[in-house]
Amino acid sequence: MTYDLVLSLSQYGLMIVIVNVLLNQIGLPVPVVPTLIVAGAVGIHGQISLPALLVGSVLACLTADCGWYLIGEKYGIRVLKTLCKISLEPDSCVSQTQTRFERWGVNSLVIAKFIPGLSIIAPPMAGALRIGWLRFALLSTASAVLWVGAYLGAGILFDSQIAWLLGELSQFGSIAGMGVALLLGCYVAYKWWERRRFYRMLRMARISVADLYALIQTGAAPVIVDVRSSTARELEPRWIPGAQHVPLPDVARLLKELPRDREIILYCTCPSEASAARVAKILMNHGFKRVRPLHGGLDAWVAAGYAVTTE
Repeated sequence: MTYDLVLSLSQYGLMIVIVNVLLNQIGLPVPVVPTLIVAGAVGIHGQISLPALLVGSVLACLTADCGWYLIGEKYGIRVLKTLCKISLEPDSCVSQTQTRFERWGVNSLVIAKFIPGLSIIAPPMAGALRIGWLRFALLSTASAVLWVGAYLGAGILFDSQIAWLLGELSQFGSIAGMGVALLLGCYVAYKWWERRRFYRMLRMARISVADLYALIQTGAAPVIVDVRSSTARELEPRWIPGAQHVPLPDVARLLKELPRDREIILYCTCPSEASAARVAKILMNHGFKRVRPLHGGLDAWVAAGYAVTTE
């Protein structure tokens, strides 16, 4: 197996690496780091042109990134919601990636490819925020050069160790391939199990937008909390009248301010009300009883034709 890999890289290496990088950056679950490392080790011996590897891989990254930027620019927050729905890590997708993007700003694009989750979300988010094509291209190029260069460099630096490892693995032939496939399958299965567990957590008592509207009309004065990130609010600058804005990372400061004798309604714009459900879980763990995520979030409220605030 490994001999065939090295032989293939020697004969068709440049094209294999470029296609592998492109598919990975598009978002397909195709491992690319081992390919880049092995390509670096092969390239140091002159079997592949290292400059061509670097330039080709960077261009593949830029092609995928620019495509995602264009999609984000055109469809805005909708594409982010779609990506989070299909993500193996929906929890990270809806909260941690936006938090990192906000913390580091657009400069996070430079290190985005090294951070799982952020690597796919960052380009369309930058497009949705319309940071500008030139600025995006420069940051994306820097990111691609660092990312590709790091793994090609690792292959160059450890070429003798990689050659030894490939030699050892080649003795096991198809068994090694089955082992790698098994490990990959176990990883995907584990992430799928985590995803199922995450969505089971979301199946808590929710309130419909109609019931919330009726509750407001009766004068019950529920406490409504918008738990979206600042980026999400910038992309969707509407909110339910009277709602407090408390992003997920700031929930700790909310605990002392919330009344325990009133209904607390939480909403967001993420898939399955993920962030709202997480905040609800935190509040319930601290003794709050009357806490419910808004089913369908802000999208359902807007679709029902109820009033929203934009200022």
